[in-house]
Amino acid sequence: MSEQPTRNSRKVRRGIVASNKMTKTVVVELVRSVQHPLYGKTVKRTVRLKAHDELSCDVGDTVEVMETRPLSRDKHWRVTRIIEKVK
Repeated sequence: MSEQPTRNSRKVRRGIVASNKMTKTVVVELVRSVQHPLYGKTVKRTVRLKAHDELSCDVGDTVEVMETRPLSRDKHWRVTRIIEKVK
């Protein structure tokens, strides 16, 4: 019997706000380091995702985003908290 994921098992990621030009939506950049499969060098990979924002984030803020139900065509994340405001 396979277990269904519970409501608390959603993905949580930390990223930096890249754009806040949309209404109640921000673009968050998630950067991760992976090792190249052949050469072994550490390479940075960046993912830009759209997140629902009720907290009014600014560009450069470090935020925590959580996976949620689809809110629009390409918005499946929401900002849960602002970790660090930009100075």
